[in-house]
Order: sequence, then C-alpha cells, then structure tokens
Amino acid sequence: MQTDVVVIGAGAAGLMCAFTAAARGRQVLLIDHANKAGKKILMSGGGRCNFTNLYTEPANFLSGNPHFCKSALARYTQWDFIEMVSRHGVPYHEKKLGQLFCDNKASDILGMLLDECEQAGVDLRLDTAVQQIDKAEAGYQLQTDAGPVTCQSLVIATGGLSIPTLGASGFGYQVARQFGHTLLPTRAGLVPFTITEPQLKAMCEALSGTSVEDCLVSCNGQSFRENILFTHRGLSGPAILQVSSYWEPGDAIEVNLLPHLNLSEWLDEQRRERPNTELKTLLGELFTRKMAGLLAEHWFTSKPLKQYSANELTEIAERLACWRLVPAGTEGYRTAEVTLGGVDTREVSSKTMESQKSPGLYFVGEVLDVTGHLGGFNFQWAWASGYAAAQYV
Repeated sequence: MQTDVVVIGAGAAGLMCAFTAAARGRQVLLIDHANKAGKKILMSGGGRCNFTNLYTEPANFLSGNPHFCKSALARYTQWDFIEMVSRHGVPYHEKKLGQLFCDNKASDILGMLLDECEQAGVDLRLDTAVQQIDKAEAGYQLQTDAGPVTCQSLVIATGGLSIPTLGASGFGYQVARQFGHTLLPTRAGLVPFTITEPQLKAMCEALSGTSVEDCLVSCNGQSFRENILFTHRGLSGPAILQVSSYWEPGDAIEVNLLPHLNLSEWLDEQRRERPNTELKTLLGELFTRKMAGLLAEHWFTSKPLKQYSANELTEIAERLACWRLVPAGTEGYRTAEVTLGGVDTREVSSKTMESQKSPGLYFVGEVLDVTGHLGGFNFQWAWASGYAAAQYV
C-alpha cells in the first residue's frame, strides 16, 4: 500500500493531525495498535474530557526548551478548538480556572474528532501494530499487521508512558532513537504522591477519600492553589498532581492547609471571643470532624483555647500554614496523567514538528518533551502540535 501520510497513534494529537492533513487533500492512513481510538480522551476529566483551557499560554507548559511550544500554540489556539466544539454542537461548561469540560460525556469529543476524520477521508485502521520502519527512497517503508505501507511523511503521535493499561508504550521513543534523536529522561507527571512514614501514612489511610478544598502546595519554587485529596497510599488532588511535575525524589513539599486565613490573627480572635472552645472543635469548623480530630491527635494537644499561650497559638498557625513533608515517591506511570521528558525538542522544528535528523518524520503530542499543567493544557498541546504538523506533511 502507498499513501501520502501515515500517522501512528489515534489519540488526541494523531486524530487532529490526520483529519487536518486529509482536509488539505493529503491521502492519510491513521493506524493504532489498540482496538479503539482515543482511549485516553474517553477517561479524561473523570469521563467528561477537560478538552482545553481558556487561559492557555506557554507559561503553562514544562519543557527543557521552554520556547518550543509558542509557535504551535499561537497558530492553533484554544479558541480554534472551542469553535470546532461549538460547530459540532457539543455542549460544554467552564468548571473552574478556565477548564472546559463536556456537559455530557468525553465520547462527545472523540465522536467529533472521528466525524472530522470520516468527512476528510482518513483511512483509520485499529488493531494494527507496526513491526518495522525503514527509510525509503522518498519517505518511509513500514511493515504492519495490514501489510507493507510506503509513505512520504510519517507522523509519530504515540504519546508517552502514562497509564499503560490504556495501551501506552515506549514505541514513539524507539522510533526517535532509531532515527538519531536524543531522548530526555522520562518520568511520571501529574501523579499522586505515596507516603511511607508510619504516622503520616496512618493518618492518610484514616482520611482516605477526604478532600481539603483550598490549599497552597509548593515545591522547588512552584506553587499551586487547589484541592488536595488524602488517599490510602498518600496524597492526591489537583494541587498535588500539579506540583508533582516539579518534584524530585527526596524533595520536601510544603502545604498551606488554609491559605485564605491569616491563622495567627484568626486563632487569637477566636481565643478572645470563644475562650472555652476546644481546639479540635474549632478545627472541625475548618476541616471535616474526622480530620480535625486526627490533626489534634497527631499534631497538637487539644484543649480549650484560653489555655494556650500566644506562642503556642502561633506554633499551631505555623503548622497548619506550613505542613512540610517528604513523599516517599509517586504512584508512577500506572496513574500518572502525563509523561515528563521525551523527544528533545531542540532536534524538532517548532513550526512544523518535523525532525531535524530525518526529513519527512514528524513528532506530535506527548511523545515530545512538552508537558502541560493540569486542566486541559495537555489536550491543547495535542491539538496545536497535531495541527502544526498537518500543515506540512
């Protein structure tokens, strides 16, 4: 079989690239080893797909080459994707912090992308693995489950290593190495922390499923203000997931459990107004009763407020505003939403996504060393990078 373009990977970036290139008149074959397209789309956003973010900008992305993402994001913006969503009549809403979610199901977004592929004439082949790729005289020769395929342009949109149960693999990295590309070290990003310190682990287990609505979590000069969630293994929730991308083994994280309060002033005021109130009762008004009891048990001695000195109240305020802990590790790729690292973007054109090592080879989406923060940014990178490559394949 001979075709103009082969896109390997029918996820967000691959689907966008395939139908955009086909709409330009290119003959496109889109293949994936999985039995269903867009599996990660379907599970994203709790099944409602946080498909972009109103406030997308380059500062929301991590990369060893921080300027790389600017060109693609400027050429295909969040407003472009929102226009397509609206054109297809997919209902959506802003949840918070600019995050856009489907009103119904993530399958609305996947259905929209597959409709675009069908309308543009993309040849989609699922359950199709690639055994070998070789440079051909005018492009690339692939050995696949569907037989040999020759193409002028080859797009690698196979994603990273996160959530292997959905079919994630290192295939894209293998292709990059084969054609002379440098790979930056990969690790799990946007991932929960694990805790093994006995007392803290016991507290996390006891509070598993408990969320604290507004926390400020900091690590290595980066801070995120969002929810945290206690799990039976440690800590999760949006603020934890975000800061995990900046964490290295052995680093401490700091959690301000009540950033909206000046705790020293507030505790002093409560002592004056309600001197007979016990500390755990007071904390029960800020957290769940169970969490308040455990904090009082593990961190403080609970007694009526009038029995605390000013210094003791200051120490309590400091502990709640600066809870410092060292995670044992993360839950790894099993639950990570993204993969940090990947194909070094210094060897890829920021305008076209084309390899500077092997003409006609393109890399899009998560396989590249570009990772967004939580909240729709990674999807916007998929749309933008897939669209950029599709203009040149």
